[in-house]
Amino acid sequence: MLESYFGLKAAGTSVRTEVIAGLSTFLTMAYIVLVNPLILSDAGMDPGAVFVATCVAAAIGSLIMGLYANYPVALAPGMGLNAYFTYGVVLGMGYEWQVALGAVFISGVLFLILSVLPVREAIVNAIPRSLKMAIAAGIGFFLAIIGLKNAGIVVASDATLVTLGSLTAWEPILATIGFVVMVALATLRVPGALIIAILGVAALGMGLGISEFGGIVSMPPDPTPTLLQLDIAGALNIGLITIVFAFLFVDLFDTAGTLVGVAARGGLLDKDGRLPRLGRALTADSVATVAGSALGTSTTTSYIESASGISAGGRTGLTAVVVAVLFLCALFLSPLATSIPAYATAPALVFVACLMARGMVDIDWEDVSEYAPAVVTAIAMPLTFSIAHGIAFGFITYAAAKILSGRFAEAKPAVVILAVLFIAKFAYLG
Repeated sequence: MLESYFGLKAAGTSVRTEVIAGLSTFLTMAYIVLVNPLILSDAGMDPGAVFVATCVAAAIGSLIMGLYANYPVALAPGMGLNAYFTYGVVLGMGYEWQVALGAVFISGVLFLILSVLPVREAIVNAIPRSLKMAIAAGIGFFLAIIGLKNAGIVVASDATLVTLGSLTAWEPILATIGFVVMVALATLRVPGALIIAILGVAALGMGLGISEFGGIVSMPPDPTPTLLQLDIAGALNIGLITIVFAFLFVDLFDTAGTLVGVAARGGLLDKDGRLPRLGRALTADSVATVAGSALGTSTTTSYIESASGISAGGRTGLTAVVVAVLFLCALFLSPLATSIPAYATAPALVFVACLMARGMVDIDWEDVSEYAPAVVTAIAMPLTFSIAHGIAFGFITYAAAKILSGRFAEAKPAVVILAVLFIAKFAYLG
């Protein structure tokens, strides 16, 4: 049944490989079930209810992505979008969190309309191939800086923005060991190299007393404090139009960048560099956002950590279904989920970054109007800590370079329009 539904043999994979890939993806993104409640609790939301909403929204989104779009891409409430929800909309602008949830709901409905009309698909397909490859590499660099930060190897600095952390601390030492083990196991083509290294580092950390084993089973917290508490009427206030647009804008291009980048790494793009069934993937993302807002969490989106599952061999929607099941299990195994520390999953992010950086090879390095926008795209993502900003800078640079050099035919109308919209967004919304 699984073979016929997901087309495992045609995709060059197996049930075992897909399960391992799902486990890899889940382990690298499971941190969201801990981080999201902490961030949204600053907005006044009940952290236990947000924990449940996070797990269920991730399960719904991943399940739809796997069963409907048949892609190994997992979804969960997005980092960055949850920070904007709390610190930008609620604390910064003074709106109640119920109203902010209403804005997320409206943006999700708009996502769904644009997906059905295939406007979102047309936008994604309009991305030039050089930018698609740069997006893949940029997401890799973005993953790398997150991984290095989680490992304690890169830390904040008032003088130099970032600097080297304490390499004598156990966390960076264990993370480095984990990365080297991953590289060695991958070189030897050992299946599940990432999982083996992650679990091994976590176990070693527990043995050294750096992290604790949090237990196994607990009942899920009460979801009612946030369930269906969204204020849609309040969100329709004219003053929230820019907020709805911001949610829409950021998620649109975060999702587009993630899908294109992850698909490029997994060899899922067609010969023209397009992603088949893209409309279905975007629809899954839209429905997950609507469901998540009703449950009580910020925008749900596709996760760049899905690349870890793809690097473990995941090629079909069965990988995403496995992730969905694990998120549902996390409802009852929250103590166990806390047992995997950030320094144990950090090496996986850096390892995947190395794999995704290979996309830069496919850029035309003889044409400066192609490689300059690509480099801008790739380096802007980690330096601005935003996939959306990297895409924006890339589009603006690409359109400007083609037009100013007189190569008007290569500046597709969709690219120019998006570049203008990006400029307007920065000018009026910041």
